[in-house]
Amino acid sequence: MNEFETSKSLISQARQYLPGGVNSNFRLGIAPTPLVIERGVGPYLIDADGNRLIDYYLGMGPMILGHNPGCVISAAKDQLDKGILFAGQTEVEFKAARLVCKMVPCADMVRFGSSGTEVIQAALRLARAATGRLKIVKFEGHYHGWLDNVQWSTSPAPSKCGPLETPNKVAGTPGQDPRAGDNLEVLSWNDLKSIEERLALGDIAGVIMEPMMCNAGVIPPLPGYLEGVRSACDRSGTILIFDEVITGFRLAPGGAQEIFGVKPDLATFGKAIANGFPVAALAGRADLMDRFASQGVMHGGTYNAHPVTMAATVAVLEELAKGHVHKTIARQGTKLMEGIKQLLEQHQVSAQVQGCPGIFQVAWGSRHPMKTFRDTFFVDRQRYIRFTTALLRHGVRALERGAFFLSSEHDDATIEATLDAVDEALHEVA
Repeated sequence: MNEFETSKSLISQARQYLPGGVNSNFRLGIAPTPLVIERGVGPYLIDADGNRLIDYYLGMGPMILGHNPGCVISAAKDQLDKGILFAGQTEVEFKAARLVCKMVPCADMVRFGSSGTEVIQAALRLARAATGRLKIVKFEGHYHGWLDNVQWSTSPAPSKCGPLETPNKVAGTPGQDPRAGDNLEVLSWNDLKSIEERLALGDIAGVIMEPMMCNAGVIPPLPGYLEGVRSACDRSGTILIFDEVITGFRLAPGGAQEIFGVKPDLATFGKAIANGFPVAALAGRADLMDRFASQGVMHGGTYNAHPVTMAATVAVLEELAKGHVHKTIARQGTKLMEGIKQLLEQHQVSAQVQGCPGIFQVAWGSRHPMKTFRDTFFVDRQRYIRFTTALLRHGVRALERGAFFLSSEHDDATIEATLDAVDEALHEVA
């Protein structure tokens, strides 16, 4: 049984210099403690206590090729030998751009950045510049970064949500500028009628959404929903933006837009695009993207298209383009989903296992598949955290919010060991 005393001690010491001992609020409050990691190997992490953990965090999603893929590490090292940062262009960034445009259905052109949060801001700016309008629509439960103008209704408490048809706009953090949300409206996702009626007024610059809601539950679009939103945007002259920071390159080489067959005007990417290197991208229609150059729409960044991260991006995308990675993940992820379902039934735990093999959700306490953000209110989060804490003691690290990320390195032995740990953890908590 794993213990985590060294991690606890190191985090306690780090609190002298780092708020909470961490550098992201998403790493706070992990039971039994935020972990201190020594290294990663394939699908495993080795922590400061020497525990070898099967990892389903995968860096919060990026590590689609596992923790130390040789092709990516070699590419980054080779580029590092040539220099670090040039304030100029490199051929490797041109190669990365060509790969994105080849793989992503909506990508006529692409701009690189360093984080999903920043490229989302660039997408919103383009939408406003192209339409001459100011208002943006987002949806309950969807996360588009931590800046003041978009961190609204990402995880609102049930008591604050208001009517389903006209949701309240709920601030996401103390200190948030209330005026930053003046030109943002919040609707319920997977409700086609509400977005059609709102867009018909003709004053919305852009609609931004996760094409599959992964921030709160892993909830697919209802049949016809994305197609309906696409048509409504076309009729109203509104820019449709897919936030594929999570789904991009993870669900398929071309992301969720490839899987669902609906092409947005703009799309943002991050995480799996570079297997852990800080790379993000905005891609889309040429007439929109070219406004950065031809009409002076501002997008900047000292570290945009950093040569080392671009080398990693090329290595990752070339590997994904071969097709074997997603086939492996489809096979192994399906096996894991089905195995968890069977064990939950055996232990008489009411829960839903839903999503895709590369990212799925275990919704403890849910009796029916989740279709909207408000369906997540019925998840028994406290019991699920007890379950993930027990899993950790048995050598499996899974996100406390319910999501499992798969990599190409989760082989048969890893899946079998995971299911053994799930069985043991269920014995303890079910």
